[in-house]
Amino acid sequence: MRLNPVVITRPAAQAEALAARVRALGREAVVFPLLEIHPLPDQRPLQAALAGLADYSLVAFVSPNAIDAAFAARPQWPAHPTLAVVGEGSRAALARHGMTETNATIISPRDAQRTDSQTLLAVLDVAALRGKRVLIVRGETGRELLADALRAAGAQVTQVAAYRRTAPRLDTARRAQLLSLLDSESSWIVTSSEALRILLDMVREAATADGVAKMQHKKLIIPHVRIAETARALGFHEISLTGSGDEALLAALQF
Repeated sequence: MRLNPVVITRPAAQAEALAARVRALGREAVVFPLLEIHPLPDQRPLQAALAGLADYSLVAFVSPNAIDAAFAARPQWPAHPTLAVVGEGSRAALARHGMTETNATIISPRDAQRTDSQTLLAVLDVAALRGKRVLIVRGETGRELLADALRAAGAQVTQVAAYRRTAPRLDTARRAQLLSLLDSESSWIVTSSEALRILLDMVREAATADGVAKMQHKKLIIPHVRIAETARALGFHEISLTGSGDEALLAALQF
């Protein structure tokens, strides 16, 4: 029996590794990025922040993209300061750059289904950061919860942008691919609420009147409860909530 294709919507640089693992399970993998990640034209603020790593007690990364951008700007990192991440994908990104529990202190949420700033705050010793310097490496835009909470606790917080997210252009080739996927019995791995909104915008642009309804009936495989809440609010019907990390996403494909 031919299994339904699995559509991977991560940015292109992160999608291929997951696609290879999906194919190793005997499933067809289709890479259809819903976000593009671009370096910032002016790298000086990021480089300046990273030059002073020794001054920080904690460096928090909001995503794997933040980690990749930071290590591109400064490939060699000291064992100090403590690093904080919000999910297994970010732990894996740190490991790709040589930072693991063997040579660094890494803090991340314990709740695999809600890996975000709020659950990261729950495992941080916030009181110990009073008067200490904290660096948050993020995209150009994002939630302010982590920074606001740390400032309220008395930490001296610096936020620095490391990359820019944009929606891909729906050119002729991508339009044809999207229409083909809408007509298939496909399952979609979506790891961002922003990506979900972009997907529906693309469908509205590319498809006929029933396109959105077709998309809303696709199976979504989602690693985070907040993304699942977004999916429900956007009218999606079949949502598989897996928890953080590629292993959990892959396990959901085997049922």
